[in-house]
Amino acid sequence: MTGPAPTTFELDEVLRLLREGELGIEGRLVDASNATLYCSATLDGVTAAAVYKPVRGERPLWDFPDGTLAGREVGAYLVSQATGWDVVPPTVMRDGPYGPGMCQLWVDVDETVDLQALARSDHPDLRRMAVFDAVVNNADRKGGHLLPREDGRVQGIDHGICFSVEDKLRTLLWQWRGDPLTDESFEVLSVLRAELEGELGEQLHALLTVSEVRATVARVDRLLTSRRHPQPSADWPAIPWPPF
Repeated sequence: MTGPAPTTFELDEVLRLLREGELGIEGRLVDASNATLYCSATLDGVTAAAVYKPVRGERPLWDFPDGTLAGREVGAYLVSQATGWDVVPPTVMRDGPYGPGMCQLWVDVDETVDLQALARSDHPDLRRMAVFDAVVNNADRKGGHLLPREDGRVQGIDHGICFSVEDKLRTLLWQWRGDPLTDESFEVLSVLRAELEGELGEQLHALLTVSEVRATVARVDRLLTSRRHPQPSADWPAIPWPPF
C-alpha cells in the first residue's frame, strides 16, 4: 500500500505532488456516498497515497448544485489553511483518470482510537474544528469524518456539503454550544475576516457563488459579534444521520 508523503516535504511540495503527480487508481472506498478513489500520486520519484473524488462521480443532491462538491472540498481546505489550524489535509482541484475532481492527501489514522469517545471529548483540535465548521457551514460532521492521527492531532475530511447560504450546520461537536469562544479562536476569526476581503475571498469566488462567499463572511461576523460557539438551529436537524 502506498504511504503518506514524506514528513520532510514542505506543504508546497505536497500540493505540487497532488496537482501534478500521476494518479494510479488502487481501489474505491465503498462506504462513501460519492465516488471516492484511493490512489497513488507519483512525481519525480516520490509516491504518496491520496484520495481522488471526480466530479462525474458526485451524487446529485436536492439542496446543492450538481457538480460543485469537489470545489467545496477545496474551498474548505483554503479556509482551513487561512485559520492556521490545519483542520483539512492538503486538497487541490485537478484533472484525473475520470476527469476533473478534488485530490486530497491520505492521512493514516490511529486505529486504536474510539471515535465515539473522541467525538464527545474536549480535544482542543475538535474545539477548533467546531469553530471551523461554523464558518464553512458544514452540514455533515460525522464521527467517521474525524481523523485521529498517530501524532495525537485530529483532522477532518468530507467537506463537500459546506458553504450553503442557508443555516445547515449539522455536527456531533456540540459540546461547546453557547460557550464563549477561546481567545485563540477570536483572534483567528479576526484574521480570517480580513483574509476573506483579500486573497482568500478571491480564491473562494473561483469555487463558490458570490452569495455563498458573502454568507461565509456573514457567519464569521456573527461569531465575532457573539463571541460564542453557535447553538443548534431549531429549523434544521442538529446531528447528521447516520452520526457515524
